[in-house]
Order: sequence, then structure tokens, then C-alpha cells
Amino acid sequence: MKDRVKVLIVDDSAIVRQTLSDILSSDPQIQVIGTAADPFAAAKKIQEELPDVITLDVEMPRMDGLTFLKKLMSQHPIPVVMCSSLTESGSETALKAMDLGAVEIITKPRMGTKQFIEESKMVICDIVKAAASSRPRRISAVKTEKMVAPKLTADAVLEKPTSKAMIQTTEKVVIVGASTGGTEALKVFLEEFPTNSPGIVIVQHMPEHFTAAFAKRLDGICRISVKEAQDNDTVVRGLALIAPGNKHTLIKRSGARYHVEVKDGPLVSRHRPSVDVLFRSAARYVGKNAVGVIMTGMGDDGARGMKEMKDSGAITIAQDEASCVVFGMPNEAIKHGGVDKVMSLDKITREVLRLCNT
Repeated sequence: MKDRVKVLIVDDSAIVRQTLSDILSSDPQIQVIGTAADPFAAAKKIQEELPDVITLDVEMPRMDGLTFLKKLMSQHPIPVVMCSSLTESGSETALKAMDLGAVEIITKPRMGTKQFIEESKMVICDIVKAAASSRPRRISAVKTEKMVAPKLTADAVLEKPTSKAMIQTTEKVVIVGASTGGTEALKVFLEEFPTNSPGIVIVQHMPEHFTAAFAKRLDGICRISVKEAQDNDTVVRGLALIAPGNKHTLIKRSGARYHVEVKDGPLVSRHRPSVDVLFRSAARYVGKNAVGVIMTGMGDDGARGMKEMKDSGAITIAQDEASCVVFGMPNEAIKHGGVDKVMSLDKITREVLRLCNT
């Protein structure tokens, strides 16, 4: 990224505007070109200088964030990162915003320990830079919702597998990793699964508390059940488990039973939950019974873990560039030699089902 990412911050709180400005300005690849207290002021600033990315508050006076987002995405799509508080209503609204074309969600920065502040700074800057390289879609292209620090590796959480997984069951498990653009990709992916589908475990990079709302929305539109993973949940047919935000999720095996372990730990590949951690656990405990899928997202989280899955006998699939919002994660997995098949998003589910039934 040769030129700095130009960011406009839109938030009715002066404290949040200043805090976000300080965080983003600390990254040499980011330039804050302005701040605005509401969408009307933001519109004037956009006319003066076009930003690469807009951070947008969910709830504001005079015009709420969703209304402004609709207008923006229908007239002049610009990558938008929603900035939301950690509330149930805030989570729902932010997820609606992603349906309308927002590319990511960040939580409003708050004070905490030094480690927390540094991690938050890293995550927010990475998300904004990922948004800048995304391809925003016009609102007309949005599908109508159906009403049914140091860059650590997975070694920090789980040791690398030393041998092939000792398989005591023939039950297949689908293991999925996604990031920027993944909320829409996962909806397309999961809607096609029939009720008797193999169990699915997913890491979608998303803030704490948002994954529960995201899982609930998917559960309402999919034939399979979808829920936020809890420690020791059993991986069963017809169920997709989504890793909770800010927790690593691993798949383990006890006899013929697969279950998930939800745990704390450091950022891995700059994320928590980390796709690398989930994929490594699949390589270690599921082996050739796993089908791995890596979807749209920036960075390389999942690339090493997918190679480990392939080496353990799993079949692995990457979403292709044309259907990705950001081709970073799938591309890195391909470069690492961990991908068996590269496919368009609309073909992945059928291929997964075929592989699980052979």
C-alpha cells in the first residue's frame, strides 16, 4: 500500500472522534483527513475530499448511521466500517449495516489495560486498511434478507501436530475461516446446506458480543441450526458453531465425539479468534475427516493452518478472487500450498457436500 489510507471519522461523540483519530493516526499507513459529528457534516467533507474509508457511528442525531449508509451506498459506494457500542441493539444495527454494504465492524474504543489498548489499536488499524482494499457494493446489489503485537502463530495456543490424527469415526466435519466480507459470504455458504448436513465450525473475525447476534440472524434464515459456540458444545449434523468474538475456538475429539473448546489466549496471526488456531486443531484431531474452507479476508490468518490440514489428509477449498471482497486470506493459503481447490463462492457449498458424501 504505497499511498496512505485516507479516513473520515463520523461520530457524534467528541471523545470517540478524538480517540479514533489518535489510534488511526498512529499508523503510518493511515491519514485521518477529517472528522464529523453527524452525516450532514460528513456529506460536506466528502464533497471537499473523497476518503478511502469512512468509520461510521451506528446511532447519531439528525440522521442515523443506517440511513446515511443507504444513501452513500446507493449514490457513491465508499468502504464503510461501522463503529458500534457493545450492546445487543448496537450489534443488531451493525449487522444490518453489513447487509447494506458496510465491510466491517469495530467496537468503540474504551480504556483498559495496556495490552488491551495495544491490541485494540492493532485490530482497528488492520480493519481500516482491510476496508480500503475491499470492493464496496452498491445497495442495489444487496440481497433482500430472508425471514426464515508480535505476530504470533498457532504455537501460542496449540502444539503443532506430530502425526496423522487417530481417526475413530468416519463422520465428516466442515471447518471454515473468514474475515472481511465474510458475513455476507457465510450467509451465501450456509443457506444452501440441508438439515442433515455435516457439522460445521466457523471462525469469522468479529468483535466480542457481535458473534451471538450474527449467529442468531443466520439461524433465522438457514435450514441448519446456527449458534455461537460455547465450551464443550458437540459438533453434530445440522449445526454450525461460530467462534465467539475475543475467544479462540478449537475442535477436539473424545472417542467418536467431536466437540469445541473455547478458550482465552494471545492474538494469533493478529486475531482472536484465529483461523490458524481452529485449522491447526482440525489438523490434529480431525485429520482426513475434515473439509477446510477459507473465505474472503485481509491478511494471512489461516494460511499456515490450512497447509497443516492438507498435510493431515483434509481436503481444502479457497474462495476465488472474483467472488471475494478481499482476496488476502485465500491468496495467502494458496501461496502456502495448502489449497486443493479454488472455487467461486456460489459453488463451494455443493462441492463441500459432495466431498462429505464420498
